[in-house]
Amino acid sequence: MEGNYVAQVTRTPLADQAADLLLERIRSGEWALGEKLPGETTLAPQLGIGRSTLREAIRQLAGRGVVASRQGSGVFIMALDVAEDWDIILRSTDITSVIEARIAIETEAASLAAARRTPADVRAIRRALTKRAEGRDEIESHVDTDTAFHRTIVAAAHNPVLLDLFDSFTPRLREAMIEMLRTRKRFGHAEDQELHGGLADAIFDRDSVTAAQRSRTHLLSLRDSLA
Repeated sequence: MEGNYVAQVTRTPLADQAADLLLERIRSGEWALGEKLPGETTLAPQLGIGRSTLREAIRQLAGRGVVASRQGSGVFIMALDVAEDWDIILRSTDITSVIEARIAIETEAASLAAARRTPADVRAIRRALTKRAEGRDEIESHVDTDTAFHRTIVAAAHNPVLLDLFDSFTPRLREAMIEMLRTRKRFGHAEDQELHGGLADAIFDRDSVTAAQRSRTHLLSLRDSLA
């Protein structure tokens, strides 16, 4: 009938099918992590495909971080599964797990920041601490200035991986923090600001042990509040 849409079956490219079959075999443990894959003359007949199709399948798996080609040596297993996208992981993760991950990241970041902070980092942390105090009267502003303060500490660790991980967690946590504070109706109190000031002081004093301990204590308290 005119105007009706009929879905049609489409053929999956052979390279995609071959990549999926290889991934299944890798997941099953047929090859160990770091082990070299069999050569093209072995794998292609096993999969019932040509060598050019096999090369495309391997390129796909290499792009997903599962294998790596080494010039003149062959193809090696780099991971036993495909890593999920961070956004997918965070959407399906409860807030407590996110905070526990923050504890791991920020405790180490605080320790590194105390050892590595520069005069510019000190100025950035001081400014962020002041803005945090100024933003205590409104929930969204408090959450955002608090996040900005913690980010300056992670940035002062001078480890781009830690900073990238922190930035991936904060959007997931923001709404939960706002909802929690709306329920509690108490936030930004003087004791809380003093706690953050104490964390900053440990970093300024280059006291890595105290900085890590204060960061961990604060985030454990946050986890327990949200739980």
